[in-house]
Amino acid sequence: MQVTKFTHSCLRLEHDGGVLVVDPGVFSEPEALDGADAVLVTHEHPDHVDVAALTRALEHRPVPVHGPASLAGVLGDAAEALVAVTPGQSFTAAGVPVRTYGGQHAVIHPDIPVIQNVGYLFDEVVYHPGDALFVPDDVQVDTLFAPIHAPWSKFSEVLDFIRAVAPRRAYALHDGLLNANGFGVLDRQYTAMSNTDYRRLEPGTRIDT
Repeated sequence: MQVTKFTHSCLRLEHDGGVLVVDPGVFSEPEALDGADAVLVTHEHPDHVDVAALTRALEHRPVPVHGPASLAGVLGDAAEALVAVTPGQSFTAAGVPVRTYGGQHAVIHPDIPVIQNVGYLFDEVVYHPGDALFVPDDVQVDTLFAPIHAPWSKFSEVLDFIRAVAPRRAYALHDGLLNANGFGVLDRQYTAMSNTDYRRLEPGTRIDT
């Protein structure tokens, strides 16, 4: 399986000719959706789903969109493609085995309602948690994409999350709000303290799993 990291929280997975795209949000490149056979969305926030771009892609190539049921409230006409998923499910998307975890978005502030969030484990190897720090306790994750920066997180929590998952390697996710200064600080800290092979990939970088 090959994984391409796009800006912010978007991944494109290619396996045996199938293409699966995760969290194509407003900060990520629209071409991430080109030729997609399935789309997975962790939750309804626009930095994880660009409804206009997704709608255009579905008009050109109708494919299933897997995500929490609450996603229907923001998808508009694209809601017809929604396949609602909940934590604890197993299914196949674009030929890739998927398992679901979590259930809730991390708390941003007590005054802001907590929404649904589903994390995805791909082929028992790659874990994308969305906007939550849920640790799967029934699998040894090989490749973790960790949300390193968000209004709801702080460094110590994300660091402990990476250590708890204990992957062979971890890559930065949810980094679209950082500038060069922020990248420099966090790259040094996570590299030195995460107890794994931590790296940040430039958008468009492809890795093998």
